[in-house]
Amino acid sequence: MTPVRLIVAGCCGRMGRAVVRLAAGEGDLRIVSAVTEASDPAIGQDAGVAAGARAIGVAIESTPAAGDVLVDFTSPDGSAAWAEWCAANGVALVSGTTGLSSAHQAALDRAAERSPVLWSPNMSIGVHLLARLVEEATRRLDSTWDIEVVEIHHRHKADAPSGTARMLLERICAARGSDPAAAATHGRRGERATRRPGEIGLHALRLGSVVGDHRVYFGGPAEVLTIAHRAASRDIFAAGALRVARWIAGRPPGRYTMQDVLS
Repeated sequence: MTPVRLIVAGCCGRMGRAVVRLAAGEGDLRIVSAVTEASDPAIGQDAGVAAGARAIGVAIESTPAAGDVLVDFTSPDGSAAWAEWCAANGVALVSGTTGLSSAHQAALDRAAERSPVLWSPNMSIGVHLLARLVEEATRRLDSTWDIEVVEIHHRHKADAPSGTARMLLERICAARGSDPAAAATHGRRGERATRRPGEIGLHALRLGSVVGDHRVYFGGPAEVLTIAHRAASRDIFAAGALRVARWIAGRPPGRYTMQDVLS
């Protein structure tokens, strides 16, 4: 089998390094390009060594070479720019960048007209099984059950609530037939903070070096059901992105989801 040729954007970031390190040990994947900003002092270094792995004979550069799939863990603006580049060059895009706005999502939609695109705020396989379980539980529990989503991440995480928490909100609301924007309550304060009918509480905690912790609480009249996922290492996100890269290589243009991969 011919290895999938990978381009790793943001190769010097925490997630980029994890992608390079894990891909370097996979025989069915070959990193052909590792890209960072032109001002990065790592330019010219071997990408494998910079990631803490073996040398792979690929120097870090500021412009990408040709490949089959580009893996993006950069920034919202970076993700939109890479989507445009992928569409122009016939390269599939796998993006795990969080914090995308509607304008960034529109850029991915445009790219998907010419290239296969899969974006997910969380590349963990376990998280997407969590989402399935949460949606199934919501469908089976009636409206008398209260639902709260709590997410915990490290102190440096910029966006809140997390993209995964927003995804869980959307799955809950899809099961209930409600509007996420109308249902969401972000934290509570004040003297009149009692629950309103149908609301979904979202709470973001930022603690130390926590990689990612998501819990969904379902509260009934005399019982509480909790469905949770805890990430112990960023490697699970990198491993998920590589699984997606294998899956998406060679597929026709379009927007794909992690549920497509799992199915």
